[in-house]
Amino acid sequence: MFTEYEARTSPPADGAPGRSIIRVVDELDLDHVGALDAALLAVLAEADGPTEIVIDLRNCSFCDSSGLSALLRAREAGLRAGHRLTLAAPGHQMLRLLYLTDSAALFPIGSV
Repeated sequence: MFTEYEARTSPPADGAPGRSIIRVVDELDLDHVGALDAALLAVLAEADGPTEIVIDLRNCSFCDSSGLSALLRAREAGLRAGHRLTLAAPGHQMLRLLYLTDSAALFPIGSV
């Protein structure tokens, strides 16, 4: 899995919160959650003021329970730091996992 992020740490001109994007490519499973955790920590360290953290899942082909746990940890870390975490473009398998585990309501679904 290749995970990248890009962060904008200052608010845009219109005064809206900044936005950080973490792109997940390939699988979000036990072997790859470390990359998500590292990207999230980097975004949280760089964020200045309220930031929307978007996890772009459009190229994520699979997510298992360890991936879901990483997303839940990311949500909690973001909330503690005053940020909102949004899942963007989750696939059918990801949505099914969220609904089966009753965690769908915890994540706003958005776009990139």
